[in-house]
Order: sequence, then C-alpha cells, then structure tokens
Amino acid sequence: MLATPGARAFTAGNLLARLPMGMFSVSAVIMIAGAHGSYALAGAVTATGLAATAVVAPWTARLVDRHGQARVAVPATAVAVLGSLSLVLCVHYDAPAWTLFVAYAATATTPNTGGMSRARWSHLHRGDAAALHTANSFEQAADELCFMLGPVLAASLCGALFPEAGTLTGAILLMTGILVFAAQRATEPPVAPRTTRAVSPLRTPGIPALLAVFLATGAVFGSLEVVSIAHAGGAILALQAGGSCVAGLVYGSLRPATRIGRRLLLCLAGMTALMSLPLIATATTDSLLVLAGCLLLAGAATAPTMVTGMTLIQRLTPQAQLNEGMTLAVTALLGGVAAGSAAGGWAVEHTGTATGYAAPMCAAALALAVATTTHGSRRRPT
Repeated sequence: MLATPGARAFTAGNLLARLPMGMFSVSAVIMIAGAHGSYALAGAVTATGLAATAVVAPWTARLVDRHGQARVAVPATAVAVLGSLSLVLCVHYDAPAWTLFVAYAATATTPNTGGMSRARWSHLHRGDAAALHTANSFEQAADELCFMLGPVLAASLCGALFPEAGTLTGAILLMTGILVFAAQRATEPPVAPRTTRAVSPLRTPGIPALLAVFLATGAVFGSLEVVSIAHAGGAILALQAGGSCVAGLVYGSLRPATRIGRRLLLCLAGMTALMSLPLIATATTDSLLVLAGCLLLAGAATAPTMVTGMTLIQRLTPQAQLNEGMTLAVTALLGGVAAGSAAGGWAVEHTGTATGYAAPMCAAALALAVATTTHGSRRRPT
C-alpha cells in the first residue's frame, strides 16, 4: 500500500497532524484544572470545543471539497493553532474564564485530517475495492494508535515539563504535519467542476441512516471510556484501543466481502456480542486481568466496524463531496461519544461500575438495530 507513489510522504505528514487528536483535550483538562483548581471548568471548556467542532467541521470539509485540500487545510489549521496558543496564554496569565471558552472554540477549525487522507486513498485507488479496503483499514489502525499514544504523550509532557507543554507540542505537531501533508500536491484529489449547486450529503439516500449508526457507535466508545475509568482507571482503556488497532491491520489484510451492507451488519453483530464480555467479567469476577482480556477482545470489533462504515460512506457520497461526507460521519461519531459519556456516567452513578458496562453493550445493540432496520431500504446497491 505504501509503495503507491507519494503515499509515504502524505501518510507521514498526516500521522504527525493526527497525533494531537488524542492530546489536546487531555492537555487542556490538565492545564485548566491545574491553574483554576476546577475540573468542572476544564470539562466545560473541552465540551464547548467539541460542540463548536460539530458545527464548524462540516463547513470546513465543504470548503476543502470546493477549493482543494492544500488551499483550505493550511489556513484552517493556522487558525486552530492560534486558538491553542491563545488558550495557553489565557491560562498562563490568569485571564477571565470566558476567554478560555473562546480560545478553545477557535480550535474547531482543525480540518478532518483522517478524512482528507482517506479521500486521497479513494482517489488513488478508485475502482480497486480491495486496495481501498486495505487503505481504510490502515487509516483506522492509525486512528487507534494516535488515540492510544496521544493521551499518554500529553500527560507525560504536562507532568514532566510544565502544564502548557502538552498543548504547545500538539500545536507544533499539528501545524508541521499539515504543512507536510499539504505539500504533497501529486496525490491531492482534484477539485470536481461545479456546474450546479451541490446538494448536501445529508440528502443522499442512505447517508442519514448511516450517520445514525455512527451516532450509536460513538455512544459505545463514550460510555465504555467513562465506565472503564470509573471501574479501573484510564490505563486499561489502552487495551481496548490496542485490540482495535491490531484488528484493523488484520482486517485490512483480508479479502473484503462484496456486499458491504451485509458486512456492516456482521461487524455490528460482532461488536454487540463482544461488548457483552466486560459486563460478564465484572459481574462474575473482581479480577482486573480478566477484565483487561475482555476489553482487548471487545476492541477487536470496533476497527472492522469503523472501516466498513467509512467505506460505505465513501460509496454513497458523491465524489465531489467526499470530505464533507466523511466529516459528517466523524461529527456524528463525536456526538455519540458525548451522549455515551453522559449515559455511562449516569449508569455508574446510579447502578455501579460493574453494571455500567451494560451501557456500551446496549449502544452497540442500538447501532445494530438501526443498521438492520435501514439496510433493506437503501436505494443504491451496496
């Protein structure tokens, strides 16, 4: 896959730019909570950034589709980096609390680096479903790797150096990575000619239902994170991400089934079944070793589900709106993470941490139910 001309260069830049995805929120919480002594304020600031991203990201992606990756990604990233630097200054000089919200909201202009990378693979391997399947699997494994390493790197920098070190490092990595990525013009998808006003991907048959599946899948991740942290601490979550990363690489080496809609149903069914393992483990034993093994297995279903869902988004979305379509999927996923975090927190508080593991299992079952209900109603062959 990396033997494709230009692939190594844009992949290296994209990985540099993507690593801060797992750094910024952790760094912001550590930095703000340390300066103001309030985790509530830190959580509210990061939640505001997430909400702003949900609104701004699809518009940024639409501009990328209309004007090209390099022309939009670089200035959009510059604005986001300035927002991060402003947050550091506001915290360091003890500015009023409202300035923290404004500064962190500015980071919402960060382009969807994973989506832009997948768009390049889609352009390079158009007509070759097997090669695109491998590329999408690699991209999902890269996402998992960044979410594993990012928080660890951020916490280590903030603890070993100074509280602002995580945010500053993330900003440098993001800007450097985007500049390297955007410089690879030979692999950049061409901007499609716009003879008529494009209709939003939300009006494309099959897309709204698929976004609902992504929303429920995000709830799996959000609830699993909160319940696991409450039950055993955050370090154990690396096993779930690790299992997903390995599964993504293995899944990419397999020959994909031709009927991708049915493949998504199988992946969701597998995720629902495997998400029951942590619940069974905590209900039957107090062993963290057993729970760790169950989380590792539970993670094995998430990457194949995400790969298949993203591939289906690529097939359903018009080529001229590919970045916007994939960004909408990520936005739905983030919305699900937020809802799942709230549901997981409620479950832990009212039923206990062990029973709380029912939340991600139910979210996975909901995703499967939505996909099953809508599978037969799609108008395009999948």
